[in-house]
Amino acid sequence: GASITEAFGSDDRCAVERYCRANAIQFEWQPNGVLRTWQRRSAVMLHPRSGQRCWFNQIAFLNEWTMDPEVREYLVDLYGEDGLPFNTRFGNGDPIGPEVIQVIDEVYEKNTACEPWQSGDLLLVDNLRTAHGREHFEGAREVLVAMADAVQLAGCSPTIEVTGG
Repeated sequence: GASITEAFGSDDRCAVERYCRANAIQFEWQPNGVLRTWQRRSAVMLHPRSGQRCWFNQIAFLNEWTMDPEVREYLVDLYGEDGLPFNTRFGNGDPIGPEVIQVIDEVYEKNTACEPWQSGDLLLVDNLRTAHGREHFEGAREVLVAMADAVQLAGCSPTIEVTGG
């Protein structure tokens, strides 16, 4: 995983804890100095401009069932079921089973639109309305990304209440 400095831009424990509290991220320092974080977020957000309900989460991408089975087994042996890095669960803390992830993956696949790129193309993506990614690619390419101002969680009317710790 990322180092504390890579993830939070600081190795100062107090600064990291302030950031976590300000962003409703629960945290726990392990005896070996490793930081464990978790956060409860809504799977569906209301778009801050249109009010449209948007599927906006990492369930299909940061989940134990999207890992290679051997990697998952190794990580469970190493960290335990509750210590997997980058895992998602239901809001009540229950695990999300592989059958649910399979359905979500199928919906993503059914709704995927592939855009054949040409040199000089520009693609604008509303990150709340559109899941995005890229397929495996071989060869040289250069992709430039520019981000607009971050959308604040409070402006998206999550379907669950998220409060700072």
